[in-house]
This record gives sequence, C-alpha cells and structure tokens, in this order.
Amino acid sequence: MIKEQWTIKSVLSWTQNYFEQKSVENPRLSAELLMADTLKLKRIELYLQFERPLEKKELQSFKQRILRRVKHEPVAYITGSKDFWDSSFEVSPHVLIPRPDTETLIETAIEHIDSKNTIIKILELGVGSGAIIISLAKQFSQHVYFATDRSFPAICTAQKNSKRILKTNNVTFILCDWFYGFSTKHQFNLILSNPPYIPTQDLKTLQPDIVNFEPSIALDGGENGLNHIHKLIQHAADYLTDDGLLMIEIGFDQSQTVKNFATSTEKYKNIQSIKDYAGHERVVIMNKK
Repeated sequence: MIKEQWTIKSVLSWTQNYFEQKSVENPRLSAELLMADTLKLKRIELYLQFERPLEKKELQSFKQRILRRVKHEPVAYITGSKDFWDSSFEVSPHVLIPRPDTETLIETAIEHIDSKNTIIKILELGVGSGAIIISLAKQFSQHVYFATDRSFPAICTAQKNSKRILKTNNVTFILCDWFYGFSTKHQFNLILSNPPYIPTQDLKTLQPDIVNFEPSIALDGGENGLNHIHKLIQHAADYLTDDGLLMIEIGFDQSQTVKNFATSTEKYKNIQSIKDYAGHERVVIMNKK
C-alpha cells in the first residue's frame, strides 16, 4: 500500500490523494493530523521534517489510522483528542467532538464572567468532554463550577480532562439529566448549555463522520430540534439568581423560535441572540426577571 522508506512528504501526498478518492472530508488536514499523531509530533514539525524517511513500524501504525479514516471515523476519535479553545481535550465516541461553533458560547460567557468582581456560581448542563466548563474554569479559577451529564462515560471523560488541564479542583461533576440533580435551593449566577438541537429527521442527512460515529444522545433534539432547548428555558429560571443569565447554543435557524418561546414563559428579560463568525445566530442569552 505504502512503499517502505517513503518520506513524510510523499506519504502525506499519497494519503491526501487516497482520501480524496474515498470522499474523506478535509483529506489533507486528516492526513496531517493522523501523521502527527503517529509520529507524536506537532503539525508544524511535519513540515520541518518533510524529507524524513518513515520507519516500517511508523508506516504500519499510520496505515491502521488510514484504514479507520476511510470508514469516515472522525480524526478526533482516532487520535483520542481534539484541540478546543486553548487546550487539548480527550474525546471518545461517548462524547460529542468540540466544534468551532461553540467558541461563540465560550466568548459570550467570558465577556459576562469578566465583568464580575465577586465569586459566582456557574453551571453547565450536558458537559460532554468538559470543553466548555473546563475552558472557563481555566481562565477564571476563582469562581465555582458545576457540570452535569446523564452519560456516565461522558462524566468520566470530563473528569479526566479536568484533572489534566486544571490546576485546581473547582469543578464538581454530577451524573444527572439536566436539573434533576439539584433542588431549587441551588442558585447559579450563570447557566449555560450546548444541548442536542438537531431535528430527528435531519440526523440521517448529516455527514457519515457524524451520524455513524458521534453519540446520537448528544445530537438528537427531537422532532423539531427544540425539545431540550425548551426544557432548559422552561426550568432554568428556577435555578438562577435574581438577574442570573442563561446561555444556550442553538441551531443556525432556530433563533427567532427560541426567543419567542423564552418570551412566552414570562420568566426572562433582555432576550437576545449572538452571531458566530459565519454570521449565524448561534447563542441565545437571557436574564431571569
């Protein structure tokens, strides 16, 4: 399949062409990330060592990664990690792979947290890999953080990432479905979530990398994609401090419907949406009345 003693450069070129033939998404990037993982190098180091011949064991190891990728298994699951914000997070098929879209949620939360002069309590619902809450806790270690997920493997993954990335133990992870691990005596200054928001009927139209490998529990938002979003909005006010803030990542075409629902509950004020870098309204925020 791949000749022995081929260089990094030639193997990458061959792999890119092979991935293109197999309709693998982002063929060049996939090849580079898998090569970097095989050789335990950073991507930039591949270019600095372009003419380095690969050893037989390295070629065999890389071949195994190629065979997994042509089946459309996501690169992050093959390498076991995904870079997000300013950290690298362990991921597995038990958790959703962190995406650039979610950086809008991070940026919005940072802007809010940065304006606080006192210690606040922050809750993430549906923590997954922990990418959101850990990124915030890394930047603002003085605050108190809680995170929930109904998936035990997801909670375990988030805990591992927290121990590796954070120098403090200020994130408490709770195995429960949304708010069911709390009483209304627990009040938070900020609640945020990236819930499942893809309509059930749309799941089958997603790329095979997603629909065949990522957990449907983290994707399926019900018939119209809004089942979980509506549930969060309906109940979050009971767990927010006065004027506390709710932030939810949404689908690119759900903004107006979500804002209308939030208004109809008569529990919130200052309801607005935040656009991502592609110009899509990606995050809805609202304060408790």
